[in-house]
Amino acid sequence: MRQALSEPEEQGIEQAEWSGRKRIVDVGGLDLAYVEVAGSEPPLVLVHGFTDTSRSFSLLAPHLSGRRLIIPDLRGHGASNAGEGCSVVDFAEDIAGLIRRLRLDRPVVVGHSLGGMVSIVLAAQYPELIGGLVILASTLKPEFGSHHQLIDGVAALRDPISPSDPFYDWWHACQPDVPRAFLAGLAKDASAIPAARWRAILEEVRRTDLTAAARALRVPTLIIAGGRDPLFGEAHQQALAQAIIGSRLVWARDCGHNPHWEDPAFVAAIIGQAFGNDHIR
Repeated sequence: MRQALSEPEEQGIEQAEWSGRKRIVDVGGLDLAYVEVAGSEPPLVLVHGFTDTSRSFSLLAPHLSGRRLIIPDLRGHGASNAGEGCSVVDFAEDIAGLIRRLRLDRPVVVGHSLGGMVSIVLAAQYPELIGGLVILASTLKPEFGSHHQLIDGVAALRDPISPSDPFYDWWHACQPDVPRAFLAGLAKDASAIPAARWRAILEEVRRTDLTAAARALRVPTLIIAGGRDPLFGEAHQQALAQAIIGSRLVWARDCGHNPHWEDPAFVAAIIGQAFGNDHIR
């Protein structure tokens, strides 16, 4: 008889196997990696944040049991090719291409942080592809100052980046019960990205302003915000809610910048209430 594993042991196995679950598809000449979880339609397309990979949603996915999930690595992240550009528009074009390539029928797009910005551009430019949006701990305009902790931290990174670099203590900061194997996997994934690419993407993000795009949105939109988010706090979330007509803002009060890591059951429940609770436990 197989001995039962503890939760940390199960998490460690799942995280070790995550990369092996990825599929590769050609999107506009670029190889994009994604993880697919079989389930009912319409699917959810889960778009991760800056320096993360599809692994970012590995804690949330079990709480979305029964729903088809498509979880890509953005270009230049994880197992996806880098391509020539790294702007928010470039990322959005890739996700639009992936939706078409996989023939997804008006999926709900869930975007975290940078992924939320990508989702706004995607829905503004291709409203016919999207059935709904969930914007998770994101912003219209980052407004990082020249000596913001993120700017200084990324500027200090040198290749090869170590997965144990102290910068990750801040960058991946979250509640203490988030599995260590998961955070270690994220740090390993992020460290595989060259420091120059970190800086290039961050510079593109810094000069992005999505106010006009958000005001043009006409798809059902749910905004989930961390009550203790050190990057995109209340002012950012209120700006999102005011710009996107008909949007709903929900607070994960005890969470920081990563509510889907810190309280995945809550995030899944809110998504389910807004977009098809019948298939989400």
